[in-house]
Formats: sequence, C-alpha cells, structure tokens
Amino acid sequence: MTKEKKQAATKNKEVVSRKMRNEVVGVVVSNKMKKTIAVQIFTLMRHARYGKFIRTSSVYKAHDENSAASNGDKVRIFQSRPFSKTKRWVLAEIIEKKKEVQGVEI
Repeated sequence: MTKEKKQAATKNKEVVSRKMRNEVVGVVVSNKMKKTIAVQIFTLMRHARYGKFIRTSSVYKAHDENSAASNGDKVRIFQSRPFSKTKRWVLAEIIEKKKEVQGVEI
C-alpha cells in the first residue's frame, strides 16, 4: 500500500468498542475479602435423557473496588481479565440492596 492509501484507510476507520462481555446477575453470598465478593449464580439446565429442568448454581469471585456490595444484594457482574487465580469478574452494578426487616430478632 502506498502512503496515501494508508492515510485514507485510517481516516475511514470507525472507533470500534470492545466485544460484548459475558454478564450475569446473582446474589452476593460473601463479602469478607478485601475488594472481593462471592456471587452465586443460578442456571436452569435440561437433563439430557429425561428432559427435566435442573437448577444448578455456581459461585464466582468478583472485584468490588469500593467494597459497596454486602451479603444478600442482587448484583450484575461481567467477565474481565484475570485479577488473581480465581477472580475473573468485575462488579458492574448493584441492582437491589438487601431488604432489612426492623423489629425482628433472630
């Protein structure tokens, strides 16, 4: 390519954003670590032979920069680069805070 064609090609390029990242919604089950939360995700899988739907769960560790999420919160997390051996997700938003009931002792 000549220099003119290269310049024309770079001018016509649009700004391309990143690919769509995997996003899941789950419930925080642990926030005892620094800047890390454990989020439990439930999925429905169909049994191969019998066709019955089976509910399976997975627990993912996600990066929470401000330690904003607490146990019981409903959150959205997305996949990202590895932060550690087991942490590959990042907190995107807190969808719903845990509802606290006043006057009830356990």
